Amino acid sequence: MSLLHQVGLTYIKNIGPTLAKNLLAYFGDAEKVFNAKHAKLLTVPGIGDKTIAQLDFTDALRKAEEELKFIERNNIDVLFYTDSKYPKRLKNCGDSPILLYSKGNADLNNYRVISIVGTRNATDYGKQLCRQLVEELEPYNVIIVSGLAHGIDVTAHKECLKANVPTVGVLGHGLDMMYPSQNRSTADKMLENGGLLTEYPSGTVPGKENFPQRNRIVAGIADATVVIEASVKGGALITAEIANGYNRDVFAFPGRVGDTYSEGCNFLIRNNKAALLTCVADLAYSLGWEKPDDIKPAEQFMLPIDLSADEQTIFNIIQQHKQPLAIDDLTIKTNMPMSQLAMNLLNMEMQGYIRSLPGKAYQVN
Repeated sequence: MSLLHQVGLTYIKNIGPTLAKNLLAYFGDAEKVFNAKHAKLLTVPGIGDKTIAQLDFTDALRKAEEELKFIERNNIDVLFYTDSKYPKRLKNCGDSPILLYSKGNADLNNYRVISIVGTRNATDYGKQLCRQLVEELEPYNVIIVSGLAHGIDVTAHKECLKANVPTVGVLGHGLDMMYPSQNRSTADKMLENGGLLTEYPSGTVPGKENFPQRNRIVAGIADATVVIEASVKGGALITAEIANGYNRDVFAFPGRVGDTYSEGCNFLIRNNKAALLTCVADLAYSLGWEKPDDIKPAEQFMLPIDLSADEQTIFNIIQQHKQPLAIDDLTIKTNMPMSQLAMNLLNMEMQGYIRSLPGKAYQVN
């Protein structure tokens, strides 16, 4: 099957993924589409005289020839819809791209694939969850997919690089550029263990309409999508909605009531659009993943979402110390009056965040 005609199929105006698949199913391969007669094209569902009148096969092939030069110069893999390397999970989605451009060494049909999405304005809380999630996913031999945007996306990719977990960034533009440009160094490192993926040819600018389209790939390529932090408006919730539409599992970490970048997660959980996630064990159990023999029992993530500012300070200090901290030491480190500290410690113990030990010492549960 001709690569020129496969790439050319994506350049035909007014022919989107669904119509392209209809043409492919009817004619058998892309080259036969370009050689089809007018009368034959009319027999394809969704193709009418108006559509045919606007078809410019010559222009599409001319653009495809230029793109092939770019592909060869930059060692880019082209994954056509009928190829064995095309991601099978994505192939099951009705609006999946007819063709993908890939760079790197990722197996997009890996046994386990998880997408991580979230706000561009990630907080320390979100970044910490991202790190813990990636670290606990590492023994499960997963590939982690995200969108290489600011915030949670790039944090997920960076944590994967640290933990040696393969990671793939799905782009909203061609492989001839990087947006945002600050993520270029991260993207280059990802090529060594993972890679970059896009449906857009070179020369495609990162228009705002491209990113919701990009999100359907992020959702469709994975077994499940995890939302770490998100506001009620934004790409993360769009991705979650798409994943639900594909009948894929969606998980979300809860956040403190009233926090802007937890509102989206809490909304998804409250409306049964995402399962509550507190540790990798929740995710693995829901997906039916068997625990590797050498993995330690999953520890529950501490999610101090109901703590006051003083309680959060106390929690962070206790968490940073491996050994239990005596109440006298806590008084010094927190600079709190003993009576105020004791009241906060009691409240935190009743909520299950910490536990008291003999000698009036405390440690995180």
